Amino acid sequence: MAVTSAALLRLQLRTELRKARIAAGLTQRQVADRMEWSPSKLIRIEAGEVGISVNDLRPLAAAYGISDRRKLEELLDMARGSRRMPFTEYRDLYSKDFMQRLALESAASAHRQFAPLVLPGLLQTEEYMRAVITAYGKDAPDEDIDRMVESRLARQEVLELEDGREFSFVLDESLLRRVTGGRGVMRAQLEHLAELSARPQVTIQILPFSVGAHPGVQGPFTLFEFLTEGMEDSLFLEDSRGVTIASTSAEETRQYLERFWELEDLSLKDGVGVVLRRLAERVEEGGDELEGLLQQDPA
Repeated sequence: MAVTSAALLRLQLRTELRKARIAAGLTQRQVADRMEWSPSKLIRIEAGEVGISVNDLRPLAAAYGISDRRKLEELLDMARGSRRMPFTEYRDLYSKDFMQRLALESAASAHRQFAPLVLPGLLQTEEYMRAVITAYGKDAPDEDIDRMVESRLARQEVLELEDGREFSFVLDESLLRRVTGGRGVMRAQLEHLAELSARPQVTIQILPFSVGAHPGVQGPFTLFEFLTEGMEDSLFLEDSRGVTIASTSAEETRQYLERFWELEDLSLKDGVGVVLRRLAERVEEGGDELEGLLQQDPA
């Protein structure tokens, strides 16, 4: 098989097994009883939360009436290749939905993200991410903060792959104006964004204040798209607590994709690198606009 990503293989396998169960006219409870499993085991396999061993997959395929040798071998190859999922060493830090997000992020053909509050993790410098994580995780042990930073840096390795993936980001102007971590940290972050924007596989656009109310006012979202047959595109939302919510609803995903396109149409695209470098210079120079207004002589 051309697909080598463990995450993508896991996702393909769960899709194939669910389709096979439905085609066989079986419920999850019926399959669990037949296999002498707990219902939660099958639910977790179909959700992609856990893998399935070759020894378990053979009788499961038989229960689903899969007799074609080539199809069976394909499923077995998926099971073998998906045993080692990315970022499993961090599952004690993150929710199940966020772990699913990490798996999809590592395998998606296209990544589209709207960020109105904090820069996307894939774009953050180490100093910026440490400032953000420390701000919302004040009670977290230093070791956990270090591991969160470590995991976020590891995620960024997908940007180095030259395999045709596309990354598109729409950033609210406020993210670039807020001095996060201090002026030196923010300048380095803006310069890093400018460098990333020059990469052929990365598109960064800025949604300016001047557009006023816009389709993204409800909050941040991320879309993952796949070219692999049978793979469903996925949508991830974040609520006010930073909790990640996953959806594979085709209708909801389509609505958010259209919303992303609308945001792209409203955003600055050309000359983004120049704008980011100029903002970096202004951050270093200081002179916050609000502070400047307060210091003005009312007379």
